This record gives sequence, C-alpha cells and structure tokens, in this order.
Amino acid sequence: MPKTLIEPFRIKSIEPIRMTTRADRERLLAEAKLNVFKLHAEDVLIDWLTDSGTGAMSSRQWGAIMEGDESYAGARSFYRLQAVIEDITGMKHFIPTHQGRAAEKVLFTAVCQRGDLVPNNCHFDTTRANLEYLGVDARDLVIAEGLQPALIHPFKGNIDLAKAEALLKAEGHRIPFGMLTVTNNTGGGQPVSMANIRAYAALLKAHGKPFIMDVCRFAENAMFIKLREPGYENTSVRDIAKEMFSHADGATMSAKKDAMVNIGGFIVLRSDDWMDAARNVLIMTEGFPTYGGLAGRDLEAMAVGLEEGLQEDYLRYRLRTAEYLGERLDEAGIGFVKPTGGHAVYIDARTVLPGMPVAHYPAWALCNALYLEGGIRGVEIGSVMFGKRLDDGTETFHTMELVRLAFPRRMYTQSHFDYAAEVIAEVKQKASAIRGVRITKQPKFLRHFTCECDWVG
Repeated sequence: MPKTLIEPFRIKSIEPIRMTTRADRERLLAEAKLNVFKLHAEDVLIDWLTDSGTGAMSSRQWGAIMEGDESYAGARSFYRLQAVIEDITGMKHFIPTHQGRAAEKVLFTAVCQRGDLVPNNCHFDTTRANLEYLGVDARDLVIAEGLQPALIHPFKGNIDLAKAEALLKAEGHRIPFGMLTVTNNTGGGQPVSMANIRAYAALLKAHGKPFIMDVCRFAENAMFIKLREPGYENTSVRDIAKEMFSHADGATMSAKKDAMVNIGGFIVLRSDDWMDAARNVLIMTEGFPTYGGLAGRDLEAMAVGLEEGLQEDYLRYRLRTAEYLGERLDEAGIGFVKPTGGHAVYIDARTVLPGMPVAHYPAWALCNALYLEGGIRGVEIGSVMFGKRLDDGTETFHTMELVRLAFPRRMYTQSHFDYAAEVIAEVKQKASAIRGVRITKQPKFLRHFTCECDWVG
C-alpha cells in the first residue's frame, strides 16, 4: 500500500481565502490591540485558533439539516439525537445545550456550591472559569509527565491517581464530583488511557463521588487507546468509546469538536438525581429541555456528526495530520508537546524564545509573530490564558508557554500544513526580532478573549 495517507473525503464546496501582505497584517494586528482573537476572520490566511465549531460538515449532515423538526417541545429531532447519544454513552438522561460551556454552566450551577472543590486532570479555560465564577476551586492533577512538553509518554493526559486519592481523603467533604477531560486540551491534546479512566472511576466510587467526564474529543481519545494501549488494538473505536463511557456517571460535551458540528453541546447522566435541578437551570438560561438553545436542524446535524466522528479512517487521518506537522517542526528544530495530540500541535514557545521573560508572555508573543509572518492564527495556552493578575498588581504564571495550532475538521489540505511548517520555521529564524507584550486592559475572567496589549520595548 502507498505510504501517503490521503484525506478520506472529497471537497464538494469551497470558501476562498483572502491573501494579505506583511504590511497589511502589521496594521491589522495593531488595530486588534495585539490580540488575535480580535482579528476579522477574513484577514486570516490559515485559521487554527480553534477546532471548536470551525470544521466542514458533510453532505449527510447538510441533508439531515433539511429534516430538522423545529417544534418548541418534543421535537422529533431531539429523540433522534437522544437515541444516538444513548447508544454511544449508555446513558439515557440527556440535555442539549447550545455549546459545551453552556453544558458546564448548567451542570455546575445545579450541583456545585461556593467553597466546593472539583479535581480534574486539567480544566480547560471555560470549565475553570465556570467553576471559579461559582466560587469553586478547580484543581488540576495531571501526571508529572503531562507538564513536560518534550517527554514522550503515550498517555500524558492521565490524572495522577495518588494525588487524587490524597485529595479525596483530605478534602472529600468539599468534592461534589470528580472530572476528567478526554483528551486533555490544556496539556497538548494528550489522551487518557482506559486503565487510568477505570482506576479513577473506582477511586471516586470508593469515596462515594460521581465521575463526570468532559468528552469534547472522546472519539480522538478512543482512537489513541486503540493505537497505544495494549489489548485494544483489535477493538473498534466505537466499542472503546462505549467502554470509556461505561465507567462514568455523566458527561458534558462541546459537540463542536468530535460531533463535527458548528454549534451544539449536551449533558448526559446515568442517574436522574440531578436532572430536575439541571432542567430548571436549562429552562432559565438555554431553552426548553428538548431543544436547549438549538434549532431542530442543529440536533439533526449533531446526530449524524456523532456517528461520523467515530469513523476509523477519518480518525486515523486526523491523528496522522498532527503527526505530520510535528515531523516538519522537528526537522526545523522547533519544540512542541510530544507526542502530538489529536486535534492540534502545541508549540513550546520557550524553545523558540528561550530568553524572553515569562512576564512578557512568550507564547502570546509567538502567536503574534505567526500571524505577522504568515497570516496563521493560533491560540496562546500559557500565562495570559491561565495566569491571573492579583489584586495587588502581581501576576501568577502558567507552568507551560504553549501555542496551540488547532485544526478544524475536514477543512485544510496537506498544502496548507506544508505552508504553515515553512512559516513557523521562518519565525524561528527571526526569533531575535520577536517582541513580548504587556497587558493594558483585561477582564476578571477569561482575559485572553478580550484583553488589549502593547509591545514591550
């Protein structure tokens, strides 16, 4: 068989990219206050800011959209999606929401109280913000290997079971449930092993705590288990996903990732203990429980997307795409989180800008440099996203300074990745000219989305 792994799809509709010059991008970034979130999408050549809701839907999904039942209550589309989700997760209590952070907001508001503590391998930005907004301590307990970008480990998303057990013994009275994010977006899109999922579930059960998974990228995690965990090489990805869910008491999902849609999310629970409280919050904030802030057509597209996201040819191509860019970066001497994750490549900004002080936000600076050099928009996962400005004016800083290049599903071709590799290599060659930034304006929560910056020096 040929060694080249081709895209397992044909392109049926295209969207043109507007080419810009370096002078254009310097002006546009200045107007955006040095925050790539504030750029107009049409001014971006390759948009790898996020893989959330940015992918291309299939012809089957577009066909399903035409079947959407837009009834306010009891729509046929709800029950179709409910059946698909129950088949995959084994859980029958299902609440749709308009996206993942809404699912988090609804569930956390219904279940958590001020002063609670929720352990996780790593909370991503909106998960952490939704908990902290309620006065809940969001505690990250990823294994030590997960904090070392260059270290090779097959499951760097695993939660540290010893730390989790110690926390449950010491502060179990504060813990309403334990969480696990699969894959671990904060730490490089790294997977969690089935053995770790099983052991964490047993630990939580022994302490009488429910187990909730954040499953935005559950299909990618299942594929990693098939490829890397002994004993699963001959198991289908669908069956691996079912086993993952079998250990959990519930899950939240942004369907904008592995469900392959542009909008949508859900909560699913094994027991109905929290359902009344969650439905009440949903009705106040999202909509009636059978549409949850979505149109019927969105529910239909999600039902198809959940099935397509589990296709092994697609997942093999998806994971290989990240590997390919990683190989190109290795050739250029650029450090990144290894091994590559499923949905993104995470550049270690410290390998490109080793002399830049963390107070000048090296990952943010590298994001700006990628846009200026080649029109590539990534996202900083470092001390702007996860650090904080305290009341006394001092800053806390993140353990890693990463630039995530997150790939929309079924959108970009190998030529785009080759172009990006050339741009990133050129940025490294010009690293001495890259300037850091200082934050001039920021909100209290999720500052990276809207903060304004200025150059240092």
